[in-house]
Amino acid sequence: QVQLVESGGGLVQAGGSLRLSCVVSGSIGSLNSMGWYRQAPGKQRELVATVTAFGTTNYADSVKGRFTISRDDAKNTVYLQMNSLKPAATFTYICLANVRISARSYATNYWGQGTQVTVSS
Repeated sequence: QVQLVESGGGLVQAGGSLRLSCVVSGSIGSLNSMGWYRQAPGKQRELVATVTAFGTTNYADSVKGRFTISRDDAKNTVYLQMNSLKPAATFTYICLANVRISARSYATNYWGQGTQVTVSS
């Protein structure tokens, strides 16, 4: 099957930067849209950014101009560069990938386990 593993989270001071990575592994036939979502404790998961297989990006209004999503299909990896980070409750950033595995004709959404990001004031 398919697995997603996020990395790069941690504690950062307000105004600082982090880069998250998500590596997709498995018998990948096609790697379609990918994205980043985030979730605070006790709250709903929210969209942060997405990127299609064609490179089209979409961002939540709250992160526009500060975050950049990108992908490296040769490495089956999606990144989230986060700049000018603001103080907030700890978020778990979760990776999403729409993947068609090699033996199938259809694609399925897969979620990672998440990586925590805390921005201190």
